Amino acid sequence: MGEKIIGRKNEVQLLTGLLDSPKASFVAIYGRRRIGKTYLVKNAYAGHLAFEFTGTQNASLKNQLFKFSEKIKTHFGETPGMLPPSTWYEAFQMLKTGLSKNKEQKQVVFFDELPWIATPKSNFLEELAYFWNDWAVYQPQLVIVVCGSAAAWMLQKVVNGKGGLHNRLTQRINLKPFTLAETQQYLESLGVHWDHYQILQFYMAVGGVPAYLQNVRPGATVAQTIDQLFFTPDGMMRDEFNNLYASLFLLYQNHVEVIRALAGKWRGLTRQEIVASTKIQDGGGLTVLLHELEAASFIMRFPLYKKGVKRVVYRLTDEYSLFYLKFVEGKSLLGKNEWLKQADKDNYKIWCGYAFENICHKHTEAIKMALGILGIHTETTTYLHKSDVPGDGFQIDLLIDRADRAINLCEMKFYGDNYPLTDAYADTLRQRREKFRQLTGTKKQLFNTLITTYPVKHSPASLGQIDQVVTMDKLFDYERFI
Repeated sequence: MGEKIIGRKNEVQLLTGLLDSPKASFVAIYGRRRIGKTYLVKNAYAGHLAFEFTGTQNASLKNQLFKFSEKIKTHFGETPGMLPPSTWYEAFQMLKTGLSKNKEQKQVVFFDELPWIATPKSNFLEELAYFWNDWAVYQPQLVIVVCGSAAAWMLQKVVNGKGGLHNRLTQRINLKPFTLAETQQYLESLGVHWDHYQILQFYMAVGGVPAYLQNVRPGATVAQTIDQLFFTPDGMMRDEFNNLYASLFLLYQNHVEVIRALAGKWRGLTRQEIVASTKIQDGGGLTVLLHELEAASFIMRFPLYKKGVKRVVYRLTDEYSLFYLKFVEGKSLLGKNEWLKQADKDNYKIWCGYAFENICHKHTEAIKMALGILGIHTETTTYLHKSDVPGDGFQIDLLIDRADRAINLCEMKFYGDNYPLTDAYADTLRQRREKFRQLTGTKKQLFNTLITTYPVKHSPASLGQIDQVVTMDKLFDYERFI
């Protein structure tokens, strides 16, 4: 093991466990850029990397092959008369020769930025498949790892590839952003000791992407950090959006169009509403696009309660994209303390509520643990009741439908202090519970569940209207779930 890896316990356990496998392993790792894929592989396999090669963006085939041969020399030494290969078949034969020199211990072969290597007409994937199928699969000491930030490409060409690599992967890892617990560990490793409320505020703006989090400096507040990253001319996060989607998706303009549509609808959009909002044609292309955005952790799908697997609502759940589109894009640089000035504006309060909801959706396992139902089978859905009668329609963003004949109707509220549960709001929740019972005909026990930052401050009439309260501290308790 190399440097200490923050979080990623399941992923590290999976990767290091392959070192004890009696068979050869073929692993694909994918996820959005800056998520820490290369760091994970190099540190989990420190001391076992027999060969590693990183693709060069927009490089010619000749240039890639030359660099490959130089790497062969670095790892295995130079042999008399060695010349750069002219094809990937020749390159893999050189690799095979080098790896054959030591079969006594586990050897990890790592191809990083695979989409930059396997360019059109290069035949790299075909030769990689031949290398695996003809030789590597029979070498029990080998672990081959391929990695790439272009999540859509990795899914199409490798994970779900129909060519020689079809069904050849033995493991795959979709590397996700850090959870809140992992984010806290990472910040503390940087000497940043924010409390849970401060971490939550920053997470709402940038999410759990390690490369974004590493910009936090000890001694700075959340507001100062956000000002520096987003509202100064040299702010690292100010121009990230322009490069983010282009680096991940080939025809990224449609992906961005869907992201913009979802950013404008807090409750989310159905597939039909996405088609109407974007003018993207309904069909297989849209299905692939939505799957790619979901695999790269930008959106989440939420099944509608009792509507079948095809009736879902999509929400933008990438914190950075949402924050950028709401507060940064098209805005001029207004000077210092810009973020502090936003705190009293309605836009800020609405964003806080939506961003907090998204975080709760991503941490449902932590919520279940806080409710004491982690061992019970559950289905997580959303409920939407539309009505032509003004004020009669309503939505419940998070339902936890339990096998023990109960349903948690979850309401999520972001608040800077103990949440004041008024008589009127408590009555609204009570009425909503009864409407849900009548409209769905459920016979299950219904629990009104409030998920908020700090404890609830009840009014006299609100006592008994909330069955369970989960505070933000509980969201930090469950370290990892995949």
